[in-house]
Amino acid sequence: MVLAVDIGNSNIVLGCFEGDRVVFEERLSTNRNATELEYTVTIRTLLDLYGLTAASFEGGIVSSVVPGVTQIVRSAVRRVIGKDAIVLGPGTKTGLNIKLENPGSLGSDRVADAVGAIGSYPCPLIIVDMGTATTISVVDRDKQFLGGMIMPGLRVAVDSLASRTSQLPHISLEAPKHTIGSNTVACMQSGLIFGTACAIDGALDRIEAELGDKCTVVSTGGLANTIIPHCRRDIIIDEQLLLKGLMTIYNKNRR
Repeated sequence: MVLAVDIGNSNIVLGCFEGDRVVFEERLSTNRNATELEYTVTIRTLLDLYGLTAASFEGGIVSSVVPGVTQIVRSAVRRVIGKDAIVLGPGTKTGLNIKLENPGSLGSDRVADAVGAIGSYPCPLIIVDMGTATTISVVDRDKQFLGGMIMPGLRVAVDSLASRTSQLPHISLEAPKHTIGSNTVACMQSGLIFGTACAIDGALDRIEAELGDKCTVVSTGGLANTIIPHCRRDIIIDEQLLLKGLMTIYNKNRR
């Protein structure tokens, strides 16, 4: 088995795969102040829940958009499974043809998403990853990564509204019964949930018009299930997309 770790700004996703099968996937909060020992205990406790030991693993792979946490978690993974983990970054074989002005600037999460999507769905592709930021990535018919969009994530928008206004509260991310809200909370929920869904639908229309091609649209990330069901476009939700990408990348780089 292989231990895969994706370090995001809000959450760390830990998964385990064997061959082409994902054995489990769990989410932890990203703690920038946690020590190597604290992450070691957390990871080991999680694996214990699934009855897994160091002997269960042949290796690991780490993807991260939080540089200050990357090496701490990588060291923790080594202490838990007894093997060095591959860190997705410059020099890692991905098989992805990145057509950006600066290919090295592409976040490792978007790389893994794109690799996972190319291996699972027909191109051209649009990938919507809904986390701390909402990223939209575009892969053309030739499996080239063209670029995309980055916009504030849903929780960032909630926190911003509550912290930068005097009368708007923190709210739960639940869809209201009606688009036209009849109180402050319902108005905020409508704007955040339905407004974000409309923004995604509109972005997809604009991208396809510019690309001149109809795309397969796949969404992933912690907030995909909150928003995507309210979109009017046909969008596939694949919660394991990033892990699938890490699995493919690991196999390309295994020693």
